[in-house]
Amino acid sequence: MRRYDSRGQASSGTAQERKSDDQVQRKLIRPNLSDLKDRVTSRSPRRKQVPPEQTNAEAFYYLKQMNSKTPMIVILKDGEELRGVIEWYDRLCIKVNRQGAPNLMVMKDCIKYMFKAEELGGDRGGDRGGQGDGM
Repeated sequence: MRRYDSRGQASSGTAQERKSDDQVQRKLIRPNLSDLKDRVTSRSPRRKQVPPEQTNAEAFYYLKQMNSKTPMIVILKDGEELRGVIEWYDRLCIKVNRQGAPNLMVMKDCIKYMFKAEELGGDRGGDRGGQGDGM
């Protein structure tokens, strides 16, 4: 193998000369692996966090209605309508305090829906504010 010196002339390439040329210190630059990990993990898209199992919205609603003693209408799954004030609630049931009738503990899984009595607005059912069939 022919080697050329800095002047462009061919050298004889003896073993001693080759050895001195090959022994030039070369510094190997290697990145730190922990730095690479940080870069890779920061660039990857983040997954959306799973929403919490409990938002406490139900508890907030019941407490608000209990504290203000809001008259409520509770519609059961069988169609029965209960009117009263929510006095107490639990994970499984609510206690409805009724005027002129016995108080009831109603299981939450029996409730179809409930709303404030003031939202009833005088009419209930198909005729919503005169938007009937026009007869």
